[in-house]
Amino acid sequence: MTNLKLGKLPDRTPSKITISVSADLNQALKDYAALYRQTYGESESVAELIPFMLAEFLESDRAFAKARKEGPVVDKSEKSRRKAISGSE
Repeated sequence: MTNLKLGKLPDRTPSKITISVSADLNQALKDYAALYRQTYGESESVAELIPFMLAEFLESDRAFAKARKEGPVVDKSEKSRRKAISGSE
């Protein structure tokens, strides 16, 4: 059996997701869904797999985990926008 990084998905309520991706990424996602079906014997749509793939990616990103542990991750552009708004009052 193939050992995919993403384990078999738990039971859940399906949710709808809409995103735009490149043609190459679209094909790669379809290929992953096909391999998932072949590995686990259950068909899951790309839209159902994506949230779990993203969660797995974020959980395995050590630099991201370290940054989150050190404190809130602040979007610098948002911070400067807030400063500009509060300074103009």
